[in-house]
Amino acid sequence: MKILIVEDEQKTGDYLKQGLTEAGFQVDLAREGVDGLHFALTENYDLAILDVMLPGIDGFGILAGIRRAGKDMPIMFLTARDAVDDRVKGLELGADDYLLKPFAFSELLARVRTLLRRGGKAPSDPFFRAADLELDLLRRRVTRAGQRIDLTAKEFALLELMLRRQGEVLPRSLIASQVWDMNFDSDTNVIEVAVRRLRAKVDDAFSPKLIHTVRGMGYVLECHD
Repeated sequence: MKILIVEDEQKTGDYLKQGLTEAGFQVDLAREGVDGLHFALTENYDLAILDVMLPGIDGFGILAGIRRAGKDMPIMFLTARDAVDDRVKGLELGADDYLLKPFAFSELLARVRTLLRRGGKAPSDPFFRAADLELDLLRRRVTRAGQRIDLTAKEFALLELMLRRQGEVLPRSLIASQVWDMNFDSDTNVIEVAVRRLRAKVDDAFSPKLIHTVRGMGYVLECHD
């Protein structure tokens, strides 16, 4: 499959191209907005990864040009701009995902593969829900029974992963690679500590309990009736 990257920061662009190439993709890299739009309109790509702040034409302009041309390839924004308005604008223009810098390459790769599997069709809304627990991706907000819950960045990422794969048992190795971008070390208890802290915030004071330990396998988020 063929991926277009439009990224003006040399180190990030080279890192992405190398990583995606090693993952088996054919990758083109453009460092300016005009070149990126030209590539997007004259070549056939399965996915485009766009920075927002670019010389010439910004990422929003590239996305608008792609959609005006009738191309429906999946588009992922990869940017340091984390304002809610920016995320809303990108999604309203037709983006399919929005990943903030700094990022874990393993998470980016997982999102790339997810977008390619679903053909760029974005979920109907930016919310994930289980029972009375709700996670709002755009506003980076979590509530349970209407009560706001404050999470750290890692806790939010962990909960998002569990909600995205609700009902699936997640091994500790997968959680480590997706949330911490590290290889699993059986001697460390970082996963257990993180899950315990997340439970204390989203489960302890509420019912039903949603985060469950599957002994010898990992963790699962699901609502047991």
